[in-house]
Amino acid sequence: MLHIRPQRWLCLLCLLLVACSSVQPLQPDSATATATQSAAETPVAPSATPEPTEIPVSPSVFPSDVASDPLPTISRMPTPAVPESLLTPVAPLPIADLQFSGERALTIVADQMQWVPRHTGTPGWQQTGDYIIEQARAAGWQVEEQRFEYRGVEGRNIIARRGAGPVLILGAHYDTRKYADRDPDEARRQEPVPGANDGASGVAVLLELARHIDPDRLGREVWLAFFDVEDNGEIDGWEWTVGSRYMAEHLPIKPDAMILVDMIGDADLQIYHETNSTPALRDSIWSTAAELGYTQFIPEPKYAMIDDHVPFLQQGIAAVDLIDFDYPPWHTVGDTADKVSAASLEAVGRTLERWLETRAQP
Repeated sequence: MLHIRPQRWLCLLCLLLVACSSVQPLQPDSATATATQSAAETPVAPSATPEPTEIPVSPSVFPSDVASDPLPTISRMPTPAVPESLLTPVAPLPIADLQFSGERALTIVADQMQWVPRHTGTPGWQQTGDYIIEQARAAGWQVEEQRFEYRGVEGRNIIARRGAGPVLILGAHYDTRKYADRDPDEARRQEPVPGANDGASGVAVLLELARHIDPDRLGREVWLAFFDVEDNGEIDGWEWTVGSRYMAEHLPIKPDAMILVDMIGDADLQIYHETNSTPALRDSIWSTAAELGYTQFIPEPKYAMIDDHVPFLQQGIAAVDLIDFDYPPWHTVGDTADKVSAASLEAVGRTLERWLETRAQP
């Protein structure tokens, strides 16, 4: 699905902080989708206690020289300013009026599971993209395709737009991983990842939101961005988050913020603070979830992710990653629809629906 920065032991961080006189932010990549991006990004120090959990490092995901580095450099994402209109709630509709349906979102997941594999360039990828366009247009959104070439393959980002005013982007990737390289059965590691949670769940949340949010009433232009070429990093020399990087580097305007949903369908949903995310924007969403009683949003730091929000952060745009990385079937053949819960999809979808309503422009 993506590259993750594992958190290191506190003692190593203390040694590093003594040795280093300053903390340097990551620099943006070059302005093309084919720019070279390191396959091994460095860890981020935890922003609060308790200490984030360290993730076991697999040689199939991390190069050995990174995994064995005893004193990695600490890097942090930029912390862009967040417009006050996204932080200060206004009078919303009654909670009972929320319309997002987890059951319908689960149907959208099942629809995508007709097409496996869905990695870039395959027939299933083409059919999934066409399905996204059809569903978004049926919900009244204007849709455009953003095509780009990467390593001899044509990628396709899909952008559904609606409304007028300051731009807000909600994003998810729709491609899936070519090989299940973390599957416990070595004999199945050349099979494709079905991508029910890692891919289809985020798409399902955006397409179900498209049926219910009204950007015209919100006083905003909302983009639903479906990113391509995200999930095949470290396979055949490919990088992570290629499509989102291309979009972020070719924006005609500067959005107010970007919200990413990724791997949010797990039946045992636990969405911790992702520590690269813009804190004020992240906190406003978690507060909305708490208001609705969704305990799946846990206000504690745990992971620092290299995901589709990072290219926007690197362009100075406030961004947040909603992701549950405690998902054992990640990048295995077990990432199937039976692992995805309608209740989890609804918790995320209704939180975003409510958050959008309460951030309407006056």
